[in-house]
Amino acid sequence: MIAETIRGVCRLMTARAGQRDEVRLDAAPRVYFANHASHLDFVVIWSALPPALRSRVRPVAGRDYWDRSRVRRFLSQRVFHAVLIERADADRRLSPARASIGAMTAALDRGHSLIVFPEGTRSIDGAIGPFRSGLYYLSRVRPDIDLVPVLLENTHRVLPKGQAIPLPARCRVRFGRPIAGAAGEDKRTFLTRARGALLAMGGCDGRRH
Repeated sequence: MIAETIRGVCRLMTARAGQRDEVRLDAAPRVYFANHASHLDFVVIWSALPPALRSRVRPVAGRDYWDRSRVRRFLSQRVFHAVLIERADADRRLSPARASIGAMTAALDRGHSLIVFPEGTRSIDGAIGPFRSGLYYLSRVRPDIDLVPVLLENTHRVLPKGQAIPLPARCRVRFGRPIAGAAGEDKRTFLTRARGALLAMGGCDGRRH
């Protein structure tokens, strides 16, 4: 009930328009990877999915942010069942990206889909920044999983970085054609290709913004 209420408020705030370009959304586990400009981004994506899929989709988020208060912990753990990851490995034996892979693959193995934001931080102006390595390592571990690019347009105007009160703005969600996993590809080539999938859908390149 709480999740549906948040979804309703999100739809009112964003006047969201959804578009599925070349992907058939079914119950099979997959990874939705998107550009990131607002704390509402995963709610916007989640609310754009068919109702039958929402209970099987889990956002991946930083524990350091979502563990800061009781309200955030309740929302992340009890409402959206987020996969919370450490942004830095405590004993420094693993990179932050590698340290989070186990939790994400465990969720996929249980039949859940994931929403991930490969930039690792929110964009201030909506431009798509460089991708960090998490999506690459996840794809190497689970090469059988479809990677679906999701382009979010204008969400940086709704709840921009550093702002606590959301503002209404018309946004759009576009689901693109799945891309192949990394397989034998090197990290830089794969991340450039994955980011390019979002840019090809109309995303803005920060270097030319």
